[in-house]
Amino acid sequence: MSAIEILLLVGVVVFITHTLEAVTGFGCTVLSFPFVIFLMKDLEQAKIILSILAWVLAGYFVVTKFKQIYWKQFGIIILFAGLGMPVGMLIFKSLNADVLKRVLGVFIIISSGIQLYKCFAPAFGNRSLPDFIGHIFLLAGGIVHGAFAVGGPLVVLYSAGKIPDKGQFRATMCLLWATLNTVLMFQFRFENKLNLGTGRTLLILLPFLIAGIFAGEAIHNKVNEALFKKIVFASLFLVGIVMVF
Repeated sequence: MSAIEILLLVGVVVFITHTLEAVTGFGCTVLSFPFVIFLMKDLEQAKIILSILAWVLAGYFVVTKFKQIYWKQFGIIILFAGLGMPVGMLIFKSLNADVLKRVLGVFIIISSGIQLYKCFAPAFGNRSLPDFIGHIFLLAGGIVHGAFAVGGPLVVLYSAGKIPDKGQFRATMCLLWATLNTVLMFQFRFENKLNLGTGRTLLILLPFLIAGIFAGEAIHNKVNEALFKKIVFASLFLVGIVMVF
């Protein structure tokens, strides 16, 4: 395939996955990451491109949905995820990406499967994670996000039980991704990893991102709370399968 054909296929992936994030508030990077790596053949470049696109999407919802942010939970999430993130950034070059991705994927499949069962069998209970386990998830999510920019599933497993309102959930998650990815972009700039080629790729992919935002916004407004939870955990289950296989 030619370079432009590869970028167009990446654009299709960006549109689909960023539509999902515009609906739920998470998932674009972790879902698109395996496919973009396969197409671009460059893990680090995929991380840079997807981190910046996710930052743009998150920034849009932070600005437009600012009043819906759940500040108390954002403070807790950013504290623990922020503590883990520098660790992930430091060990990125020494990690075995394939092994980590598969282990994380299995964990996500099991965890999201349990949550899906709760959604379809209310008698099972609908309790959120105990705080100390949730905080471990947030710390681990920060480490994974620092390494690969895909720590979202671990954070979502905590946040979905703490922020039941779909609008608050999306706005709060987007503020988190905007904050964490700003740190990543400073890292990219400090290490001189941003260049004209990256800029050209982002300009080509930007229309796909914009289309995903508008499509996702339209879907989000039509989804009720119960269905929203099912979409969130079904998306996580799909993320786990993608990461394993």
